Amino acid sequence: MPNEIKQIVEVMASERLDVVLKNTFAQFSRERLKALIKQGALRVNNEIIVDPSKKIFGQIHLDLTIPDPILSKPKAEEINLNVVYEDEHLLVINKPAGLVVHPGSGNHNGTLVNALLNYCHDSLSGIGGVLRPGIVHRLDKETSGLMLVAKGDAAHISLTEQFKNKSIYRIYHALVWGIPKQETGTINLPIARDTQNRKKMAVKARMGKPSVTHYTLLEAFGRNASLLECKLETGRTHQIRVHLSNIGHGLIADPVYKSSGNVKSKDLLNAFEALGPFPQRQALHAKKIRFIHPISEQEMIFESDYPEDFKDYLQVLFKHI
Repeated sequence: MPNEIKQIVEVMASERLDVVLKNTFAQFSRERLKALIKQGALRVNNEIIVDPSKKIFGQIHLDLTIPDPILSKPKAEEINLNVVYEDEHLLVINKPAGLVVHPGSGNHNGTLVNALLNYCHDSLSGIGGVLRPGIVHRLDKETSGLMLVAKGDAAHISLTEQFKNKSIYRIYHALVWGIPKQETGTINLPIARDTQNRKKMAVKARMGKPSVTHYTLLEAFGRNASLLECKLETGRTHQIRVHLSNIGHGLIADPVYKSSGNVKSKDLLNAFEALGPFPQRQALHAKKIRFIHPISEQEMIFESDYPEDFKDYLQVLFKHI
């Protein structure tokens, strides 16, 4: 379990937050404390602050959460992988919902990385470090769909550069509550970590990073729900979930970013609940990816079918149009 350290300090003159923390928590280096701040692990007077240079003064209540230590090197585990494509340079994986991409606090094993170490042995790129071998991008734990994995360092560098240059084409399909007013649109709202809940992200005008999502309406299910195609221009944590929730069309079954208050049909909600414990996982699937092969320089395009639970959602919606 993460360790929580609480302290009340009196700052007589305006000082940088990371300096105050170094003087208060001498057991940690200043760089370690700055990293924890940026991860959202610090509350100052019950508000999450992610800027180490922020000036503070007066009586300050500090609440610092130290995450669990992580094993220095993940172990290979025999976990089934759905490999869509493979060559000596890269893999395309169809990730199921429920699978965490790499080890972290609370998830030391049973991740995609553990599965890749078993499947690829020593052929994964080491550029991402011991905790993220071969990983060039991520999907949320409960998001299903296509992911790229680099085997060699050359492939890792090329794919990372393509993500940085926004030249990789990623399409997601999302089932959301309500019907957008416009059939196509662009959501251009900056995203940062939520100051009240460090596990969430939020639209933040001042401290948020630029975040752009393009969407197209594919299917309307009466007035209660719709199927959207979303194209990412940037790749922030929880970006599609945060953006769609912000415009009032949160993902169906998303337990974190909810906006189902505009649903008028109790029969529809009951039908979803009949599928099992509700909610199960957000209805978001990484449907399509297009990129340039890092070695052959050929255009590569892959598309994946909906998983069974996503098909269940669709079946319920078609029955309640």
